Amino acid sequence: MPKAFLFSILLLTVQILHAKNNENNPNFIFILADDQGWNGTSVKMIEDNELSKSDYYETPNIKKIATKAIIFSNAYASAPVCAPSRYSIQFGQTPARLKMIRVGMNTEHIDHMAKISIPKQLKIINPSYKTAHFGKWGMDSTPESIGYDVSDGPTKNKDGVFSWNSNKLQWSNNESSDPKKIFSVTKRAIDFIEENNEKNTPFFLQISHYAIHSDISARKSTYNTFKNKKPGEIHYNLGLAAMTFDLDESVGLILDKLKELNIENNTYLIYTSDNGSVPIIKPRKHYKQSYNFPLRRGKWDATEGGIRVPMIIMGPGIDKTRYSDTPISFSDLLPTIIDIAGNKKLKNNELDGGSFKGLLNNETNSVNRNIKGIIFHVPYENKIALERAHSAIIIDSFKLIKYHDNGEVNLYDIKNDLSESVDLTKILLKGKLINTKISRGLEKLLDDYLTNVQAPKWKPGITWKENPLRIINSYH
Repeated sequence: MPKAFLFSILLLTVQILHAKNNENNPNFIFILADDQGWNGTSVKMIEDNELSKSDYYETPNIKKIATKAIIFSNAYASAPVCAPSRYSIQFGQTPARLKMIRVGMNTEHIDHMAKISIPKQLKIINPSYKTAHFGKWGMDSTPESIGYDVSDGPTKNKDGVFSWNSNKLQWSNNESSDPKKIFSVTKRAIDFIEENNEKNTPFFLQISHYAIHSDISARKSTYNTFKNKKPGEIHYNLGLAAMTFDLDESVGLILDKLKELNIENNTYLIYTSDNGSVPIIKPRKHYKQSYNFPLRRGKWDATEGGIRVPMIIMGPGIDKTRYSDTPISFSDLLPTIIDIAGNKKLKNNELDGGSFKGLLNNETNSVNRNIKGIIFHVPYENKIALERAHSAIIIDSFKLIKYHDNGEVNLYDIKNDLSESVDLTKILLKGKLINTKISRGLEKLLDDYLTNVQAPKWKPGITWKENPLRIINSYH
């Protein structure tokens, strides 16, 4: 038998085995918007609540995703600002455990080469997985150190056009043919999809948009469209409306490519935002109503407006709109992706998240985690936000916020009180406080967790910026 013929058979066999192996490992496309609020799209985040979608912005392509996706009504970013949330996504841990709790802080204490990250764990499941990150990185490392094969590098806000020293430029409406690099980032993402589809290689692709973070920017034609549309009562900012529409256009390009390549049935698409919307433009402490209404306040606070975000997931086996009100958080993403890709439960005591694969498959309505509830830690003062260092815990429908300056706690039923308007610790029945047991239980769980992970502890004057933690030396 000719050697050339034998080689051809061998090559074909390898290709078939390679293709069969990759059939079991789906593709993942994770689209992360910047500063897009929970109600910042055309998709209702709660099925029977009109206020849970925008009354002005238009996102027809995100709405298209939602027609065959699970909409998570109670999805939470891990922090009310970008950097801690982005760390939590990659490592499956809370900012409190990571001790990375605000933008601009020193991170020499974090092992950026750790094996527990989304791309590294996917490669353990199948070394064929190719991983890429395009757009805003926003972490004090490189994507390659986390395990990404291809990236735009250690990009930050300034790489997406950000006039940090000019309030006027940040919040003015600027015109661009490629606003916030929306379309050039998407072009690189599409090239990556095409390349790996041609090679029949499974992939994980994270597209981290600079939009809709300031500077406010959109295409001229989009501005003209929204100039002729009546503003809403909650959303009325022309710039945010136009930039949101342009961002949605890029999502449509991704959807079109998946359909063209016929890989929709083996690709999970996750759409969310790194934290809630700025409460108002220009940002300021006092305002009558937030852009995040009916949620309270916005970016920079662990109030609902700052941490509850849109989360929409489409993928294999999901053929129609389905809502889930089970609380999930960014620290759940890593274990969920690994569970989907390799049917593998990560058994690491330092992981705070749990897999919600069962929610996607409609097999359960709960998430099993190593810790009880979802934890938020904001131990610093912010003059345009709540101004007080605070932490929070959510378990089921109850949320407790604790302030570190005087130990004050607030308790809310966030299922029935989206606006966090009624503090249940103040409710009396026949002259007695009736929710003391609940609030004390949640406070103990929160305190115990912060102590167990030695979270950074607030002290007067501490900002957690620049100086290493070993110098500041303040922990729970």
